[in-house]
Amino acid sequence: MNALRSPVLLVSTAAASIGAVIVAMNVYDTTSAPPAAEAVVRVDQVGYVRGETKRAYVMGPTKALAGARFKVVDAKDKDKVVTAGRLGAVTGHWNAKYPSVRTVDLSALNTPGTYRVVLTGTAAGRSPAFRIADASELMTPLVRDNVRFLQAQRDGADVLPGVLRHGPSHLADEHATVYADPHYDEAGEELLDERLTPTGVTVDASGGWFDAGDFLKFTGTTSYSTAELLLAERDLPAMPALSAEADHGLEWLDRMWDGDSGTLYAQVGIGAGNDNVRTDHDVWRLPEADDRLDVSPGDPDYTIKHRPVFRANAPGEPITPSLAGRVAAVFALAAQRTADSDPDLAREWLEKAAAVYDQADTDPDPDEPLVTAFPSGFYPEDSWQDDLEFAGAELALAARELGDDREGDWTADAAHWARAYLDSDAKGTLNVADVSALAHVDLASALDGDRGNGVGAADLYKDLRRQLEDGVERAGHDPFGAGAVYDDFDAVPHTFGLVATAQLYAKATGDTRFAAFAGRQRGWALGANPWGTSFVIGAGEVYPHCPEHQLANLRGSLDGKGAILRGAVVNGPNAADKLTDLNGFPTMKKCTAGPPSGAWTDFDGKGSRYVDDVGAWQTVEPSLDFTTTALLAFALTAQDEGH
Repeated sequence: MNALRSPVLLVSTAAASIGAVIVAMNVYDTTSAPPAAEAVVRVDQVGYVRGETKRAYVMGPTKALAGARFKVVDAKDKDKVVTAGRLGAVTGHWNAKYPSVRTVDLSALNTPGTYRVVLTGTAAGRSPAFRIADASELMTPLVRDNVRFLQAQRDGADVLPGVLRHGPSHLADEHATVYADPHYDEAGEELLDERLTPTGVTVDASGGWFDAGDFLKFTGTTSYSTAELLLAERDLPAMPALSAEADHGLEWLDRMWDGDSGTLYAQVGIGAGNDNVRTDHDVWRLPEADDRLDVSPGDPDYTIKHRPVFRANAPGEPITPSLAGRVAAVFALAAQRTADSDPDLAREWLEKAAAVYDQADTDPDPDEPLVTAFPSGFYPEDSWQDDLEFAGAELALAARELGDDREGDWTADAAHWARAYLDSDAKGTLNVADVSALAHVDLASALDGDRGNGVGAADLYKDLRRQLEDGVERAGHDPFGAGAVYDDFDAVPHTFGLVATAQLYAKATGDTRFAAFAGRQRGWALGANPWGTSFVIGAGEVYPHCPEHQLANLRGSLDGKGAILRGAVVNGPNAADKLTDLNGFPTMKKCTAGPPSGAWTDFDGKGSRYVDDVGAWQTVEPSLDFTTTALLAFALTAQDEGH
């Protein structure tokens, strides 16, 4: 979980002067909304796939809902009723204002169109509009929007201006200095070194993607996201923009691996410093502003323009296994991708993958945190066997494509690491810290019915069921059927991870038992949740308008229309006590958006809170890994027409 993805930012007086604009209003159009209602209706605002189980939710006073009914009307003609019925069973209590939650079963609605749910009888309320359509029609535009976010995140000279008019940035990264590992206090919040210590090595660290709302770049998140793009490309091969972003990620990861010295670089930029070393999190500016700084060595702002690079390993020494496994897997996926069209290039990728994999530290100190970022708390990770399983599986499949006789060895290796993961206490579900779902599916393919090191496809599929059943169990105790945890970081990406896992499992096994669960999780992330908001910017009627994202804040629209960071996925709800302090800068354009009626606090519950405010990195900061996990879920769903 990315608990320190964007720690409390410090106010900068040295940032470029940009006039503050305050936006604090309900930014959604309510001119056509009904009068204040006793109840609210929550739907998947993007829409439901024809033939799938479809569920909406109503929350309100217990007595009012007891006698309520619903009707579904055409969104353009409210007098055209297409179906009607009674509310379903009570699913639980949410909060004091909305104590009762009941379901609306829309499963019988399969005629393509755009609709709204309207309450009748003892309760009043209506839903945002939603569509009924085929999976590809609903999901493919979402994938395209996710790709637009990646395009907006590009760094370096090869940028795409897009709607946010982003220019070339951090050109000094082309000749970046490599520094020794920085030292932090126990909390990981303050740099203990008076100055960073250069190693005397420079590297080309240009390009890549910004990690989140800041401008740092991490090998761990970039490799995770590039892997998901390459896997999504299998299902959507005719999307050139997606392929171009996969290429962009690959090019940067290739720069992060120095095969001559056996060094993998882990991070570009620094996010936690001190008075002598100012960091990316100390300023709020456009990315290209860093290039215009007039600084010299020793200036506190020197590390903002001339960003430090940190290593995952000393030259030739073992590499952090989570990073080594993930990068090797990406290079092996690149080999598979080009095996038919350019075998020579594919073999180059395979050799790079093998070199990184062979240097992985397979016996890390269990008492030391894995070196994933600096400080490590930015991206804490407990498991690493899943990353090596992922690498071994992709190496084996690439070797099969290229007729390389190492296929059997890599398959056996992958099975060994799969068994180690299955026997560990660090098992999770798909997110930036756990890639076992991706690894299991491709290892099962590499095993091709065999068993290696005590692991067969049945064992791998059993663990996929474990991941999904854990989500199903949590959903069974939640009024809105959420399989993720509301009051912890990364609720939304974990939700999309469950959707992707259900699709991967069904595709590999033909077992569709989790199809309804996957649909409900997708719906929760796209509006069928207590707050009635989609957590994907631009998706649905209600979505985040004030993301904590410097480029979107300074160059984008603050009313949610026009130039927005379309396709970005945010964290979503978080623990209420994590939102006591919001970030602020003199150069930040203030932006606070409320729901269509009332306040977000009306819908908080179960110890969780959601805020749409530019300072709320805990709920509305988008990130690379959040978005590509959603992209993979959407891509897999788009190709699932078997409902």
